[in-house]
Amino acid sequence: MDSSLFKKLCETPGVPGREERVRGLIKRTIKGLFDEVRTDALGSLICTRSPRGSRSKAPTRVLICAHMDEIGFYVRHVDDQGFVWVNPAGGFDPRNLFSRRVLVCTAKEDLVGVMNPGGKPIHISSPEERKKIPEPLEFCIDLGMKAAAVKRKVKIGDFVVMHEPFVEMPEAFVSKAIDNRLACFTAIEALRAIEKARGKAGHHACEIVVAFTTQEEVGLRGALAAAQSVDADLGIGLDTTLCCDTPGVPSVDRVTSFGGGAGVMFMDSSMIADQALAEDLCSVARKRKIQHQRCILPRGGQDGAAIQRSGHGVRTAALVCGTRYIHTVTEMCARKDLQATIDLLAAWLRTVK
Repeated sequence: MDSSLFKKLCETPGVPGREERVRGLIKRTIKGLFDEVRTDALGSLICTRSPRGSRSKAPTRVLICAHMDEIGFYVRHVDDQGFVWVNPAGGFDPRNLFSRRVLVCTAKEDLVGVMNPGGKPIHISSPEERKKIPEPLEFCIDLGMKAAAVKRKVKIGDFVVMHEPFVEMPEAFVSKAIDNRLACFTAIEALRAIEKARGKAGHHACEIVVAFTTQEEVGLRGALAAAQSVDADLGIGLDTTLCCDTPGVPSVDRVTSFGGGAGVMFMDSSMIADQALAEDLCSVARKRKIQHQRCILPRGGQDGAAIQRSGHGVRTAALVCGTRYIHTVTEMCARKDLQATIDLLAAWLRTVK
């Protein structure tokens, strides 16, 4: 597993609609893995790999969608004191926004700032004031420079991401943007595994299309366009999912378990997986002795829903990797779960006729 690539993917800034840096990194990384690479009008990177080994006249076309964007913000105002006010792009729990370091990404440079809500510090605030949880629009960014300099450097429409380092633990990875750079990494590593395999182990009869998509966090927008253009026979939504096996969460709400292996998602609020396809993923996992877990997410969705609804309809399932503390700067995935997700995707692709 190339953890250095995973680190680069997670630390590269890219909010919905501004994924170009992530796209550039992926494009440089995947040279030699695909036969055709193009960027569509919404900025998604559409990568096609022809069958290897024995071929049929009309190979099954598999579309895998992995979104490149992370939750973040757009600059909406710079006030006369030089404070930067932002609009969220994606879903935030404001309890996780207090006292955060951020990166304001402008046309010329990236500026480090700190994010806090307007209001009094603990020393001079009342108990009632301290109970209030501000909404995301009440948070502002302090760049620690004079107002004139801020207004000169920062423009409305510049984007903002959290500024936290990728951390490699003995059994886990922690970073912002694991949702969903993990899926981008999984797709690349699975294709690398197929490419490196010798003889029949490296053959696949299907045509593989990987769409590294844009704007998933604001409504699956990139995947909607990508799926329409690809016209797939089968689809896989590749994403993270909740892993709430943590204090304060009942076991019924856990979705996945940390260290439980790759997740096969049978249902979320955006789609119900094709039963036969989901069971096929589980069957491959059992045959190859790849640890896996079946799961349902009561709320939330992923790009597979866009594939499923495209054209005349596409048989689609979701392959996911459980992640603790999603939509925070401390997103955490288990090494063994990530490796299992990579292994299962690669193994399943080799079985598609």
